[in-house]
Amino acid sequence: MDQSNPNEKTLQHNDHCDTENSVTNENTACHISSGRKSHHSEKTKQNLITRLNRVEGQIRGIKGLIEKDTYCDDVITQISATQAALNSVAKILLEGHLRSCVVERIQEGDDEIIDELLTTIQRLMKK
Repeated sequence: MDQSNPNEKTLQHNDHCDTENSVTNENTACHISSGRKSHHSEKTKQNLITRLNRVEGQIRGIKGLIEKDTYCDDVITQISATQAALNSVAKILLEGHLRSCVVERIQEGDDEIIDELLTTIQRLMKK
């Protein structure tokens, strides 16, 4: 890794990560050195991107509501809808991960995937 580019670690991590989590901390299930990638079809990728674009718009909308001093309960309702939309993205990713990545690694005899999966589920359930 080129030490002159501090973003390279993040870019490499995002390029090789087989989870939705792009955080570059040591406790994440996806490691830079793994070289693993997701197995999403173009249709699934487009679906996820569309959903995330919608979430991005919802976030901008919430920011606008706060800037306009909108009634708190209305803002909270929008936050709840945005969280539900993100949870939907996570469910799609988790299903794909189970059906492809997890099955493949179990078939290869890689039992570490079970601990990784349990950590991922625990992370999702905190929300």
